[in-house]
Amino acid sequence: MIYLGYLITVIIVVFLSVKASDYVDLLDKKTNLSGAFLGGIMLSAVTSLPELFTSISSTVLIGKPGLCLGNILGSDLFNLAALATVILFFFRQFNRGRLSPSYRIVAIAVFIIYVIIELNFLGVLRVEILTVSITSLFIILMYITGVKYLSAASDAISDEEELEIQASKTSRLTVRQIGVRFFFTAIGIVVFSIIVTYLTDEISVRLNIGAGFAGALFLGVATSLPEVTSTISLFKMKNYNIAIGNIIGSNLFNFIILAIVDVISISNDVYLNPDQQVIHLMICGMISTPLFYLMIRIKNRALRGVCALGMVASYGVFLVW
Repeated sequence: MIYLGYLITVIIVVFLSVKASDYVDLLDKKTNLSGAFLGGIMLSAVTSLPELFTSISSTVLIGKPGLCLGNILGSDLFNLAALATVILFFFRQFNRGRLSPSYRIVAIAVFIIYVIIELNFLGVLRVEILTVSITSLFIILMYITGVKYLSAASDAISDEEELEIQASKTSRLTVRQIGVRFFFTAIGIVVFSIIVTYLTDEISVRLNIGAGFAGALFLGVATSLPEVTSTISLFKMKNYNIAIGNIIGSNLFNFIILAIVDVISISNDVYLNPDQQVIHLMICGMISTPLFYLMIRIKNRALRGVCALGMVASYGVFLVW
């Protein structure tokens, strides 16, 4: 029965995530806000709400920081693998799209965060200031840097995308109505994400698997479904800029969740004693993120395809490691 409950809850989260991406796409085409801002900050924050509340629940309420680390790192790795898979399916159309160069800086910020966390695991940056790890302070700094570039980004759109924008302006919904529906959709995502946390903890106990692996597999995948479904929906709308911003923005936002949990969880150190699966997630993430950077940086289609395949392979390596 618990597995059925898990499945139903995940389906609801997916449905709400699709609706959220629809509303953000309408906002992109009805307002002057940049796609980088809407995808990298607004949509990524909403689609990362499951990670936020499941991480808080697993660490503060359940007292299992291993679930939190596995959730965040597993979600980030799964996000990139899912994005790469979608790109391979829409490869020809994607190569004709235009992406904001700000995503490159954000990818670098995400990679630096991986390095900082790894240094903490190795004991190099294992320093605390009033129970808050210095690692969390570095993460906050990198997050602010990434958000700065996303906020200042502008869109460069093709003639085909301009036609899509003009067509979407015929929607009967006003900007205010879209905003209200987007808000209540976000609330729904939060509620069902918390339910997923408790179901995942129960499943991990029944299957007798480690917290890190359970967080990466059951929480990481489930809480990444909003990003994945939003990305597929946006690719179908040919809004590649917001789709890419949603993924890399979500990965950046996920790391700030670690800092938030570290601040509010005084008795549980989220960076302490990572299990073997968490170490594997770190290594695969530090490989997949540079591949993402290269994929959006280079113009050669063949090399882009190789990078996308490498991102998918990184997640596959984690599963069989």
